[in-house]
Amino acid sequence: MEMIDVENAEGIEVLETQMEKAQSSAPTEIEMSSRELSVWFGKRKVLEGVNIDFPKKSVTALIGPSGCGKSTFIRTLNRLHELIPGAALAGSVLYEGRDIYDRDVDPVQIRLKIGMVFQKPNPFPSMTIRGNVLSGLKLSGMKRSNHDDIVEETLTAAGLWTEVKDRLGAAAGELSGGQAQRLVIARALAVQPHVLLMDEPCSALDPASTLKIEETIRELSKDVTIIIVTHNMQQAVRVSDYTAFFLAAENEPGHVVEQGLTTEIFGNPQDQRTLDYVNGRFG
Repeated sequence: MEMIDVENAEGIEVLETQMEKAQSSAPTEIEMSSRELSVWFGKRKVLEGVNIDFPKKSVTALIGPSGCGKSTFIRTLNRLHELIPGAALAGSVLYEGRDIYDRDVDPVQIRLKIGMVFQKPNPFPSMTIRGNVLSGLKLSGMKRSNHDDIVEETLTAAGLWTEVKDRLGAAAGELSGGQAQRLVIARALAVQPHVLLMDEPCSALDPASTLKIEETIRELSKDVTIIIVTHNMQQAVRVSDYTAFFLAAENEPGHVVEQGLTTEIFGNPQDQRTLDYVNGRFG
């Protein structure tokens, strides 16, 4: 795990910058919440009693060691978890005040409003760049006019337009890893989601591509609520407004140890385990 020393000058400067952002534009309206959420794979309980609020138009980072349930948790937020054989959960996930697991809620519609970007870029490699952007609309049956405008708007929002505008007819398989990940983000944006889930979107990318994705995340958060799983502590500090720290003891389910403003979690954590983790003493 990448170490972040919250006591050195560079760490203090980053945290002060984040604090200024939080004080100047701290959102208050809640987009999503989990309430006493517990998750199982078969008989094995992997998460217990998770309660988190996700403020609207903000970035929340989910941090913690491997195996503590972060990726499992993020998949419960748009009903991908239920697609795994033997998966089960208790508690609730509230989106716009309603439990997304209610019987009369359509999971397809939920996944349109709450999009997902996975760890490895997954564009359709033989399809054109333009076709990839528009594929979500076609698969969902969502009707939007002015496809040329949608392509330009979403690729611009994903920070990719200037790099590909002259080769929209090229196959997506020709893109670099970082470009492919931004194309996937553009594809997700085309269906106009309110929330974008990101499960370690930069783990397979080089530093330059990671920086571009982080810039994209910060820009997107002006309009979209973003929830990101990351093992990179510097990244959590750079991109997020809020942070939740997950931990799992041996043979015990994962749970949230501490959560709050990123400036507080990294600058003044209340639990010694949080302090040890963000300073790279374990994980």
